[in-house]
Amino acid sequence: MDLKDTADKLIQGDVKGVITDVSKQLERTIGLVGVIIISLSAMLGSGLFVLPSLAADTMGASAAGIWLAYILAATVVLPGAISKAELASAMPVSGGDYIYIERTFGPMFGTISGLGLWASFLLKAAFALIGLSAYMYVITNFLQIELNAFVVSMSVLSLVVIINILGVKKIKAIQAPIVGFSIALLLILSIKVLITGEADLSIPAQAAYNTDIWLLGETAALVFVAYAGVTKVAAIAEEIKNPGKNLPSGMYISLATATLLYSGVAYILMATLADGWWIASDGHVVEDPIFIFAEHVGGKTIGLVAAVLAILTMASMALAGILASSRYLFAMARDNLLPQAIEDVNAKWETPHWAIILTGAMMALVLITLPVKDVAKLASGFQIMVFVIVNMCLIVLRGVKKGHEWYQPTYFAPLFPLIQIWGIIGGIMLVIIMGEKAFIGAAVAIVIGLITYYSYGKKHAHPRETPFDTFKQEFLNPTPEEHKRRAEIFHMADLGGKNHLTLKEFQHALKHLGFKYDSDETRLIFHKADINEDGVIDIDEFLCSFENAEQE
Repeated sequence: MDLKDTADKLIQGDVKGVITDVSKQLERTIGLVGVIIISLSAMLGSGLFVLPSLAADTMGASAAGIWLAYILAATVVLPGAISKAELASAMPVSGGDYIYIERTFGPMFGTISGLGLWASFLLKAAFALIGLSAYMYVITNFLQIELNAFVVSMSVLSLVVIINILGVKKIKAIQAPIVGFSIALLLILSIKVLITGEADLSIPAQAAYNTDIWLLGETAALVFVAYAGVTKVAAIAEEIKNPGKNLPSGMYISLATATLLYSGVAYILMATLADGWWIASDGHVVEDPIFIFAEHVGGKTIGLVAAVLAILTMASMALAGILASSRYLFAMARDNLLPQAIEDVNAKWETPHWAIILTGAMMALVLITLPVKDVAKLASGFQIMVFVIVNMCLIVLRGVKKGHEWYQPTYFAPLFPLIQIWGIIGGIMLVIIMGEKAFIGAAVAIVIGLITYYSYGKKHAHPRETPFDTFKQEFLNPTPEEHKRRAEIFHMADLGGKNHLTLKEFQHALKHLGFKYDSDETRLIFHKADINEDGVIDIDEFLCSFENAEQE
């Protein structure tokens, strides 16, 4: 099956056929192991290295029962993960949750959800960098050197932005060893405690049994953000090999692993340390609980090793956070809901550099203005609401066939619709318990989303089939001389030298070739031609497909 056949299927509305062809033709870069690594890297940061102390402070007298809050949060995350696994198999493109909501409820809801998701993911990544500064203080204090932790955090942020621009393969290479060492350290410390008998394992169990249900729910809502990364990989589904199989498998394995680690480490931590350990001498909640735990169990040296790993792990978490959140902006721009510059792909590295840079800039603003607990609550609140809406998306798309014939998943969520109903009810309950922070976050996202949609998206996002059809007819059957001229101009526009054209390069080439289309029309043409939706088109395949479409 060649590109011409696949393009014809797209024009005829055969989306299922296109997805099947793309899955066979594209050389995707991320396998099952990569999905697990990216997903775990997006979770195993602040959820373990910062949140336990904040969760203990929230639960108060029953603080030792925080392990149960992690499990409760996971039960509400699971339905959303299952729903996203099916949705991603039907729509394996950049954008994740935004795509699912926009395709189900329309561009206005898509704009609101896309910007809200972008904000919540960058908040979670910023939360990791805030925690990073606390562990950095441990290192600088030991070395007896003066180093501004805020400057360090901003420097790390700049570094992760650069790495994201260089591409996803480099991110995987950095994340794998960091995640592995972090998990190994936590397991070693926990096993040592169990072997030596230092922990009183009855304390966390008794605390969970006696805890106030409302406080347990409030704590579960707070730690919910720790699991958001389990589905971040859905935002880069188009870069995953065999997404119908590897995406759900990777998400389930990652969620199970994270739940065991979160609840298990929290259980042992609370069984080992003295009551009230989470409050510092100055009365503030500590932000380096794993250092305190590691130092108590293994001594100063082990505590410093834990601090170094915490810094690396949370930097890795920020890497995954920018990777996923920037893809929401990229996907929205592809739908003409945001300006073209946001979808501009770097000619050399072929990554959406402006979307990544904008995400990094907003993270810097968060680091400057918001305290750590507010960041966690805002991120958790909107994440919970998005999981609720995603479960609704699956119910709608499964139940309404007319007008949604394009919905042809290769993976089907089990226990439908019971598990989705639980995800909706459980999520709504957690949002209500969380209170004003969740509602403030949602209100801000809705207002900004509506302003963006009515000021830009509504004017540009109307579907336009005619320009593409017209262009296709104009481009057919050129003379040999015209074909040569087109090929020369396309290759001259290829600044990256990869036989690929980005949107901006494509627009420049069409302008020099004399095609009279405005910016929105050329964007639509480009998107139709960019079958795999990675932001670039192959020059030779494009010419072959569109010049000879009626000859075969």
